[in-house]
Amino acid sequence: MDPRIYAQSLHTLPKPTRKTVNQPKNNQFHHLLHDEMSRTTELKVSKHAQQRMDVRGIEIPEEKWLTIQEKVKEAKQKGVTDSLVITDDATLVVSAKNDTVITVMNREEAQSQIFTNINGTIIID
Repeated sequence: MDPRIYAQSLHTLPKPTRKTVNQPKNNQFHHLLHDEMSRTTELKVSKHAQQRMDVRGIEIPEEKWLTIQEKVKEAKQKGVTDSLVITDDATLVVSAKNDTVITVMNREEAQSQIFTNINGTIIID
């Protein structure tokens, strides 16, 4: 084979291409991460907690729930897994890890309780 033809054929081969796997561009990743971090996680109320609220007549206004949700989210980002949330009217034990209110009691009842397995406290005025 003529070396000139061989060299010419090497130049006509298609260049290898890298296959990409739907990776978002850096800017898109930043926006996705920001959206995920800013999303407010809605707290679930366990059946037990809901029963306690009903029996004790504890009502938490929507704006207070939003504040509790935001503070639990902040605590979760700091590594808190189980939190005691104290408001003017109620005390809640919240699993930040599972985004679930485990139990609820009024403030008077909470004063005589000992809380265990809690690694964070949130006080909301």
